Amino acid sequence: MTGNRQIPQRYVRISKYLSKHLRHQPERLGLELLPGGWIEVDKLLSAASAHGFEISLADLQQVVATNDKQRFAFNESGDLIRANQGHSIEIDLQLLAKTPPDALYHGTHVKAIAAILASGLQKMSRHHVHLTTDLNMAFKVGSRRGESVILAVDTHAMVADGYSFYRTDNDVWLVDTVPPQYLTQIDLASTA
Repeated sequence: MTGNRQIPQRYVRISKYLSKHLRHQPERLGLELLPGGWIEVDKLLSAASAHGFEISLADLQQVVATNDKQRFAFNESGDLIRANQGHSIEIDLQLLAKTPPDALYHGTHVKAIAAILASGLQKMSRHHVHLTTDLNMAFKVGSRRGESVILAVDTHAMVADGYSFYRTDNDVWLVDTVPPQYLTQIDLASTA
């Protein structure tokens, strides 16, 4: 269920730097995100340089294009950039509610499963719970902290009960919460 491709360490460092400053601490670089979570590319590059972290436009473009989770996006003209989701700061990503697909999954680790099955998926410090249509991605996310567990979400029942779903530009599905009655643990042995 996993696949590793080698990403240059420099790009990993840039991706982590962007995540920190576009999702959690833009003020640390003296930046203020625009509506939708956007920031001018030139301002970001200048602020990073002033902060002692040089990023070329070519490196930034490469990180956006090759990030395994497509965490970042440029606008159509390429002069603005944003993190697609995962913000801990208050930001309106200007996403519209959409009808979710039949199958959405959430990857977690085995130590968290009892609490999740008791109280559901909570957004914690983020704005939303993150879901995916990709079993491999759910497995990868769950593996970050130990043995992976994948949960399936009953999207039809949630929509019928009035929950709203949103899809980001990188195909991550967002919802405010997933109560436990809408969750089913997937048997990983049967998906191999």
